[in-house]
Amino acid sequence: MVYDEKKARLESAHHIILEGREKLSVTGVEEVESFDDTIIVMDTTKGVLVARGQDLHITRLSLDVGELCVEGMIESLTYEQAASERKSLFSRLFR
Repeated sequence: MVYDEKKARLESAHHIILEGREKLSVTGVEEVESFDDTIIVMDTTKGVLVARGQDLHITRLSLDVGELCVEGMIESLTYEQAASERKSLFSRLFR
C-alpha cells in the first residue's frame, strides 16, 4: 500500500495561538510561500494564511509536523484565496 503524504497533511489539525500580539504559533502549516520582516504567507490545511506585522522572525518551522512559530509585533492575521482559486475580473463579471 502506498502512503499518501498529501492526504495525511489534509487531515492534520489547524490551530492558531497568539500570545500578547508578540508570539504566534500555527499548526496545520503545509508550506511557507514567502516571508520577510513585515509579512509571512503560508499555506495551511484551511487555506492561505497571511500574518502581517513588524520585526517578524520565524523562530521555528517544521513542515514535517506542520508547525510554525513567529515572534514580533503581529498586526493582522487574514485568510486569503489561493492564487489558483482567484478568478479574473472578467470571469466574475460575465458569469
